[in-house]
Amino acid sequence: MAGPSHPLRVRWLGRVRYRDAHALQTGLHERSADDHLLLLEHPHVYTCGVRTDPANLLVDPAEVGAELVDANRGGDITYHGPGQLVGYPILTVPGKRGGGMADTGRYVATVEQLVIDALAELGLAGAGRLDDYPGVWIDADSDAPRKIAAIGVRLSRARSMHGFALNVDPDMAYFDHIVPCGIADFAVTSLAAEGIDASMADVVDVVSSLAGDRWGRGRVERSDVRWRQGPDDLSAFSRGEGPGEPIGRDGVGYTADSDAPGGGDAHLDGTSVRLRGRLSEAGVTDGLTIASRKPEWMRVKANMGPDYRRLKSIMRTQNLVTVCEEAGCPNIFECWNDGTATFMINGERCTRACGFCLVDTRKPEAPDPDEPERVATAVAEMNLSFAVLTTVARDDLADGGAAGFAASIAAIRTRTPDCQVEVLISDCKGDPDALATIFAARPDVLNHNLETVARLQRAVRPSASYARSLAVLARAKAAGLTTKSSLIVGLGETHDEVVGALADLAGVGVDIVTIGQYLRPTSNHLPVARWWEPQEFEALKAVGENELGIPHVEASPLTRSSYHARQAASAAAR
Repeated sequence: MAGPSHPLRVRWLGRVRYRDAHALQTGLHERSADDHLLLLEHPHVYTCGVRTDPANLLVDPAEVGAELVDANRGGDITYHGPGQLVGYPILTVPGKRGGGMADTGRYVATVEQLVIDALAELGLAGAGRLDDYPGVWIDADSDAPRKIAAIGVRLSRARSMHGFALNVDPDMAYFDHIVPCGIADFAVTSLAAEGIDASMADVVDVVSSLAGDRWGRGRVERSDVRWRQGPDDLSAFSRGEGPGEPIGRDGVGYTADSDAPGGGDAHLDGTSVRLRGRLSEAGVTDGLTIASRKPEWMRVKANMGPDYRRLKSIMRTQNLVTVCEEAGCPNIFECWNDGTATFMINGERCTRACGFCLVDTRKPEAPDPDEPERVATAVAEMNLSFAVLTTVARDDLADGGAAGFAASIAAIRTRTPDCQVEVLISDCKGDPDALATIFAARPDVLNHNLETVARLQRAVRPSASYARSLAVLARAKAAGLTTKSSLIVGLGETHDEVVGALADLAGVGVDIVTIGQYLRPTSNHLPVARWWEPQEFEALKAVGENELGIPHVEASPLTRSSYHARQAASAAAR
């Protein structure tokens, strides 16, 4: 069933809230012509299909620590939770013989067969079908059939959504609180209950391989979010040990004889031995010491011209913060001399500690109610035609800081009606209401950064989620906004992994992508694995625009999220 030009894109996404997974698969269903298979676990949740009988829910889900959500799929109520592999195939489904509508029955049978074949390869014999009862069953021909996998699908415009839930080793007690799939007469089982010792990773590998044969004609492009995450996986900065010493000519790691690339003393590197071990497990085996000299293409000459000084004066007069300064952006001189800047709202202290970012992570202060007006005043005084607003993550606020964005956008448009506004938002924990507040303010560009490839997400930004970030972008696109995202490279990713991330961004309809080189801000931040060369960025731009259909890709060593923001917005609109 896979498309003619691209492989089946398989993603292991780890543990993902149901609402985020649903938004992501909806975005891929609506906007991607490629075929995808999302594999994941959900936190405890009961989902109700379109034919659910309310009597089949036996307890208040909140009493057992579970969510309850309505799902636009067929079938009755079912349970998802840790230890259960959920698969969402988003595929183009062939029509019935002779053309016409997609053959739903035939498609359901292919999903069932995928699970049956996977169980056989894992060593569980006797899996099959039970007449009149969708799903996969053990000992279906006996007096005691047991359901091991639920199937629930939705087909629209010959594209599939939803899929299967295979019980690997979940807490089976959660099934006691419902009548699973509305079937009261038969039991539910799992691989573990049937005596099969298989890890989730084992099951994912088998399902991915078989799905590639069945739906990808043997062509699979797979990316996995890392399986485990603990404090030792993180940089010293992410573990809360502070930023460490700045890196540069006046900072750590530089001596008179350390100019040669790769030179210097490794013991000066603030990366812990334990973190290096964890990075090695993730496939990041090489890196640069603090003493490694930047290549020529990463060097920026300071140019504190009159426009730079004027802009800085306005920022200080209005008591405003810019991410240009807080994040140590190398383009600050070019952008400020061009009369543009990225305002950072909701304070200057972030509730997260990403391993690449220099922003302050001390306990945040209460939002300043006057900040939107001060931002609007600065935009007016600077006579901007294009303003960029970003934010620290404010997980301490109920709306994640969404109200601050809405108020700032409104204030700017009141003072400077013709000024376009781009916002670079946090994920607001995926809260639909908070995101809707920002969407309703109708920014001209909605930017949310994916930052890195799936494999490195948990080491690079431990409080975020690859799936959630894609879901935020999918929701923004569904709201009719121009969407944008950013990737940083040089953390240990491969070219193919970056292309995979670009494919995911293209899949949810992102209009603008920026790609730039990671610069280690201090000794306690993640190390630079390597310097990507200018021609490699040019190749990524070509892939994103020409092969994946992203309207505009801005890619160069010094590119950052807001670099050439006005020009990128104009290019994407053409």
